[in-house]
Amino acid sequence: MGDKFDPDGGHIIEEAFDEALSKRYLAYALSTITQRALPDARDGLKPVHRRLLFAMRELKLNPDSAFKKSARVVGDVIGKYHPHGDQAVYDALVRLAQDFASRYPLVEGQGNFGNIDGDSAAAMRYTEARLTKAAELLLADIENGTVDFEDTYDGSEREPLVLPGAFPNLLANGATGIAVGMATSIPPHNVAEVCAAARALIDNPEADTDVLLEHVKGPDFPTGGTIIEPAAAIREAYETGRGGFRVRAKWHKEEIGRGMWRVVITEIPYLVQKSKLVERIAQLMDAKKLPLLDDVLDESTEEIRLVLEPKSKLVDPDLLMESVYKLTDLENRISLNLNVLDPAGTPRVMSLKETLEIWLEHRRDVVVRRAQTRLAKVEDRLEVLAGYLIVYADLDEVIRIIRFEDKPKDKLMETFSLSERQAEAILNMRLRSLRKLEELEIRQEDERLKGERDTLKTLINSPETQWKKVDGEIAEVAALYGPETEIGRRRSVFGDAPTHVPDNVEAFVVREPITAVLSEKGWVRALKGHNNDISALKYKDGDGHGFAVKCETTDKLLMFATDGKFYTLDASKLPGGRGHGEPVRLHIDLPEDTGVIALFKHDPNRMILVASGQGTGFRVEEKTCIAMKKGGKQVLNLVDGDEALLCIPAAGDSCALIGENKKLLVFAADEIPVMTRGKGVRLLGGKGARLSDATTFDAKDGLVWIDGAGRRYAPDDWHLWQAKRAQAGKMAPRGFPRSLRFMPKGTEFLASPVKDS
Repeated sequence: MGDKFDPDGGHIIEEAFDEALSKRYLAYALSTITQRALPDARDGLKPVHRRLLFAMRELKLNPDSAFKKSARVVGDVIGKYHPHGDQAVYDALVRLAQDFASRYPLVEGQGNFGNIDGDSAAAMRYTEARLTKAAELLLADIENGTVDFEDTYDGSEREPLVLPGAFPNLLANGATGIAVGMATSIPPHNVAEVCAAARALIDNPEADTDVLLEHVKGPDFPTGGTIIEPAAAIREAYETGRGGFRVRAKWHKEEIGRGMWRVVITEIPYLVQKSKLVERIAQLMDAKKLPLLDDVLDESTEEIRLVLEPKSKLVDPDLLMESVYKLTDLENRISLNLNVLDPAGTPRVMSLKETLEIWLEHRRDVVVRRAQTRLAKVEDRLEVLAGYLIVYADLDEVIRIIRFEDKPKDKLMETFSLSERQAEAILNMRLRSLRKLEELEIRQEDERLKGERDTLKTLINSPETQWKKVDGEIAEVAALYGPETEIGRRRSVFGDAPTHVPDNVEAFVVREPITAVLSEKGWVRALKGHNNDISALKYKDGDGHGFAVKCETTDKLLMFATDGKFYTLDASKLPGGRGHGEPVRLHIDLPEDTGVIALFKHDPNRMILVASGQGTGFRVEEKTCIAMKKGGKQVLNLVDGDEALLCIPAAGDSCALIGENKKLLVFAADEIPVMTRGKGVRLLGGKGARLSDATTFDAKDGLVWIDGAGRRYAPDDWHLWQAKRAQAGKMAPRGFPRSLRFMPKGTEFLASPVKDS
């Protein structure tokens, strides 16, 4: 034994790694494609679903029988036909029973089989199931030799390779699946429409997609909805087998009195979980991305009822819905990828016509095989009946042979020229069958079966008769699921997409007057209307009034900070006036050590003056100051140790500056250059001079300043302080505000603390 001993047991095979890997991966890929992910074009089922239905039939779980525990069904499936995890098989069973996932459920469930909110089904030990009428049609005549069977994985049972498929399941219920390198996505359709298209194809095999689309209008989803895909795109999808369908929720406007209304959504797109949809809408509202929407309520019971409440009764309902459609799954796209297995088991993408042709050819094959099986049974019965009739013709001789011959079967065959099958049948006859009435019944049966035999032979030998039979059976299915039935009526409707939808969120904002308030500590809020008593506002301890700007919800606000950056705020996204508001840093990325210099309503036609504490600055067009990012836009460049000091309108022909050294300088405004970004030029001269404030004015109107008490000063001798830019200036006149400011702080863009900008 020592010489023959092989240390590797004879099980090691030398093979190139890449070749071994490619072979095994190819085997895995083929198994995934054919045995897991893609449905068969003939019955529209994947192996797990086919095995589930067949196992339930074997358990006699017909539509009119009692329910059985789902665990019993799953146990039979994994024990006999499908050696995979029980949870995976149960999940497949659950989906077949969910009326919001399957257009025509193949399983009728009893118990908790999940819901459209995304809640999972109860454990299989708690739920019960049986087949539906649609599943019964799929399995009809399976015992009549209509399809081929093969051994199960362990060889102990037999299972069908495909079901007879009297129900057009591939298109009726659709399918989704991801294989290796390919996928399938088939939306559900209306059975009556599919049957009508199939019958049209029987009448005219040359019918093109346009003819078929006269019957198949498009998908018909179990959850309804409105399909807004253009007709040309729908035709292209069915012609090529690839495309998609835009589906929107169905809604209506509900009046609630006093001119108020709300939107009620009664149908949502296919495969959208309602709970996640509501959660998404709420998140968008918190992020101020749905400015027209005030609240969302889920008032659903067994019927879907989502309530959307608008910000104002002045909102256009269609515009409100467009804003919600744009950002949520209330509008969804269902793809079409008709990638299925053909009768040879080859995966390929088919057109609508090809899928119908394969199903019709399969139905014709089922009709022929069923007829052949029945013909064999009829022939066998006629042979037996022929033997019986011989008995009645010479009954005494037959009785004598049976009583006295040692080998009665052989003698009967010899005497009456019978076959062995006939002789056996005669010997097995009961004495009761010899009565005269029985003979009449046998002759009638013989006559009837001969007529049936002729009909079956005609069917088997005549393609025209075969197609007529297929057409009749399809018509029966169409009648069961016609538009007048509850399950057969079309649920999805068709509509037109809006011709123009605004691309930006701002276009959806309701235009309303507000007053934006920013506190000293950086808390922002928006008060409704313009008639607000700002002095009565309350702030957090240690905080106080900073800025108040009258504007509208459609406006943008510009904020200039000590870091020389402009920041942009959307007025529509500011928090309401209740409470103290919220930190402005939630809306923009304002550094902690940075202060706010100015807050004002954006005017793209305005010129503004920006300057630093060291007295450098320039004029800039306000339209170039909009910041597209939360981090702001750098406009005034600063040297180390310097900060931005002011941001004022540059509207007049003259400019006045006041330094911390109390020196006043007036010069022509056009001496200040217009720039888009930079350090600017020297505005106020003098050794060590720092700028305190600036203002612009028209020379014909004169220089004006307002002291802390609100008194207005307009000196006639202001010309005495005129000079060139960057000079040191002269001491300010007596009576100039001790704050060294021309206007009270926070009102650079305002004539009073709260006035239209």
